[in-house]
Amino acid sequence: MPSTTIATAAEAPARRNALDVFRAGYTRMLEWLVSALMIVLFVEVTAGVVFRAIGQSLIWYDEIASVLLAWLTFYGAALASAKRAHIGCPEVVDAMPPRARRAVNIVAQLLVIAFFVLLGSVGALIMPILATDALVSVPEIPMSIVQSVIPISSALIIVAELLHLMDLVRRRAPADSGGLSLSEGLH
Repeated sequence: MPSTTIATAAEAPARRNALDVFRAGYTRMLEWLVSALMIVLFVEVTAGVVFRAIGQSLIWYDEIASVLLAWLTFYGAALASAKRAHIGCPEVVDAMPPRARRAVNIVAQLLVIAFFVLLGSVGALIMPILATDALVSVPEIPMSIVQSVIPISSALIIVAELLHLMDLVRRRAPADSGGLSLSEGLH
């Protein structure tokens, strides 16, 4: 019987480490995606400015720059979720007793996840509707590709938020430290 307890205790750090490894890889993947979008946006806008300066304006550069900026915003929000870097207002929740603070953090996290499930679902539902529309300056690019950022980034944010929810559920609020802060539970 004691060997089972030892094996279970030994497995817990391995699971935690696997989750931490996944979280680190997930965050790194989002960093690469956001960095790539920033570079593409920089190159595209720079090319547009150069071509305009030499009197050969690109008809598509403004519209593509707008799309790239929107993609950068949505995927950047997913990265901010993974890094727990969104703005929060923790003062009210931090003043609560530890148990209430933990409960509020978990409920708030569930509400964030529910919002992004709704946003992603609606985003996926409109994809077929947008399949017949295209960009004005580049009609070869369907609007469904442009708007795919909504369900994709929603799914990426949901993964990041679920990872944090698992942390909130697994942790116990220490009685002497005041528990988890809202900045660890909300953004």
